[in-house]
Amino acid sequence: MKKAFVFPGQGAQFVGMGKDMYDSSAVAKQLFEQANEILGFRITDVMFSGTDEDLRQTKVTQPAVFLHSVILAKTNQDKFNPDMVAGHSLGEFSALVAAGALSFEEGLVLVSKRAMAMQKACEAIPSTMAAIIGLDNETVEKVCAGVDGVVVPANYNCPGQLVISGTFEAIDKACEAMTAAGARRAIKLSVGGAFHSPLMQPAKEELAAAIEAAKFSKPQCPIYQNVSTVGETDPATIQKNLVAQLTSPVKWTQCVQNMIADGATEFVECGPGSVLQGLVRKINKEVSASPIVDVAE
Repeated sequence: MKKAFVFPGQGAQFVGMGKDMYDSSAVAKQLFEQANEILGFRITDVMFSGTDEDLRQTKVTQPAVFLHSVILAKTNQDKFNPDMVAGHSLGEFSALVAAGALSFEEGLVLVSKRAMAMQKACEAIPSTMAAIIGLDNETVEKVCAGVDGVVVPANYNCPGQLVISGTFEAIDKACEAMTAAGARRAIKLSVGGAFHSPLMQPAKEELAAAIEAAKFSKPQCPIYQNVSTVGETDPATIQKNLVAQLTSPVKWTQCVQNMIADGATEFVECGPGSVLQGLVRKINKEVSASPIVDVAE
């Protein structure tokens, strides 16, 4: 009977996120104000009362989701008792800070640098992502390999749902080929670029230096990383996997399956939204998946 805490990635943001924590907890208020100072702008204004469009700017989205997740864990220390943790893409940074492998300040700085570097890479080569529904992983991989241009599997979300990433042209060709191969749907996503693909190489190089300079400690429990999919506790390995993450696929299905194989029976989502709870249930119906109940509730 082990408890796994999981942390969401970009896309889970919503206007008003975190305001209840800010208003009801002195710890949360202090951390949010510290974040405003570190980032050099009042991200709290955008999170609490900005527009959807303001929140969708990459420089805001990633730190906002990170802050919501980490502060939720820190203000619920009595309920935050993981035997293991994992995060989806950006969520891996939240998981590392919540599990004590990285300080709040360093985690936030890295997330901010990651967002800026990804934004730059997206502007350099127009690219996008698409969700492929109803095909097995092998077929998706095979179709991608057969398309001219850059298109790769990017997010293994749950069985029958794989997101691909690449240039606009290659994504269009791949979507047609996926439908021909029997996909129920191939849906282009409204994202800024081809995350978790070779097109993120410039961002990876920029972020690598910052990750290598940051101080990592041994986490309080294993973190199942997107790249390796197994529980890691060695700081050097964690750093290396974090650098590789930007251009590698997010193997979420495999992470969850490995956590279950290692004894996880209860999954708790720590952060905005409920996407990961849904994915966990699709990966394995036998385990429970619920949100962490926030101070204000």
